[in-house]
Amino acid sequence: MKKFRLFIPLIIALFAVLSFAPTALAFCGFYVAKADTKLYNQASQVVIARDSNKTVLTMANDFQGDIKDFAVVVPVPTVIKEEQVRVAQPNIIERLDAFSAPRLVEYFDEDPCSPQIRPQSMLAPTAAARGGSSEEKAMADNSLGVTVEARFNVGEYDILILSAKESNGLETWLNSNGYKIPRGANQLLKPYIRSSMKFFVAKVNLDKFEESGYQFLRPLQIAYESPKFMLPIRLGMINANTEQDLIVYILSPQGQAEVTNYRTVKIPSNMNIPVFVKNEFGDFYKSMFQTSYTKEDKKVAFLEYAWDMGNCDPCSAQPLNTEELKQAGVFWLDNNGNNNNRIAPGFGFPFSNNNVYITRLHVRYTRNKFPEDLMFQTTSNRESFQGRYVLQHPFTGNLQCSAGREYKRSLPRRFEKEAQTLAQLTNWNIQNIRQKMKLTVGNISTSWWQNFLMFLGL
Repeated sequence: MKKFRLFIPLIIALFAVLSFAPTALAFCGFYVAKADTKLYNQASQVVIARDSNKTVLTMANDFQGDIKDFAVVVPVPTVIKEEQVRVAQPNIIERLDAFSAPRLVEYFDEDPCSPQIRPQSMLAPTAAARGGSSEEKAMADNSLGVTVEARFNVGEYDILILSAKESNGLETWLNSNGYKIPRGANQLLKPYIRSSMKFFVAKVNLDKFEESGYQFLRPLQIAYESPKFMLPIRLGMINANTEQDLIVYILSPQGQAEVTNYRTVKIPSNMNIPVFVKNEFGDFYKSMFQTSYTKEDKKVAFLEYAWDMGNCDPCSAQPLNTEELKQAGVFWLDNNGNNNNRIAPGFGFPFSNNNVYITRLHVRYTRNKFPEDLMFQTTSNRESFQGRYVLQHPFTGNLQCSAGREYKRSLPRRFEKEAQTLAQLTNWNIQNIRQKMKLTVGNISTSWWQNFLMFLGL
């Protein structure tokens, strides 16, 4: 059975019609693992590079199935011209995901009998589309209130720009031209038609795809200008039977971005958890996210990462270099530092000297909890934040000094606090957690009377 995705980004709503058929110093630590989008079976991703009213939108195409069945319909605020569309490098979204993913870090306790300086954080090193509309076909299209405003090819994609007068006509046109719209699309298309939005329609040109040599579809990238900074997500719920995950990477020269019509909440972070989680970090993060999502009544956007792209601490991947940032749609960079009038390759936006600040937002949504499209704004807040979870390895050497004995007596309370924290974050069974911790740090133990005195504070 074919597996289809429905994905809608920004003001340009991707309707994957799925089928054609604290401060920076607090973050030091040794990077261990990351919670990237590979944790989720279905996680749509979109990159939004935005400054003022100018936007470059990059859409990941992770369609699963026969390539010939792939198609997308994207509501856009204006007629998009050929020079406003291009294909991006296939790994650019993976790079952003790796750089901004929530991460696991670890520390190792010093010998309390021989204190040493804690180590610093470890930093990781165009052709015409095939075919044409006949006069009869154009008349038929007009009778449905649908007009083909433009037709062109970009990379492996055949692209149409459509305008429509009413949703029934658009639905009929799409179905008659091989785009099998899921039931319910009619009602959800109406608001976009009432707003006089156009529709960007893309499908794969099989000959061009074969010539490209790529095994997977490359991301589509669109540049446009609009005062609206939004992400229509309602179309993405048409044929969704389960909750949908959406990861949005917002690149800005200003600071953190946030959702304005729903609360933006920081993911729980900077907490010490048991060391056995090192081997179960993926399961931990999925459980932690689901628990937080449920506690927030399933109607918030979670901030997973916010940082100046020029550095990271600890780094789960190297920051994107200048060329990669350009591929991600950043159009305000000035490599020379003295020319504010250069033009971004492939688009008509000028560079500037501003830097790049990344915000990673994670939205898990359903139709009843997210009845409105997402509205965004950028802010001047440049506070650093990351989803970060800490493993504190106990010292296991000989502890004969007074400080060593005191340190050893303190460990049971510390371990219990870590267990309680993990249980609260994930809803995992506390007894199972304690058993796993005992297996992990079983060589560090105290007698029952030492534990009793310790809990009495003696």
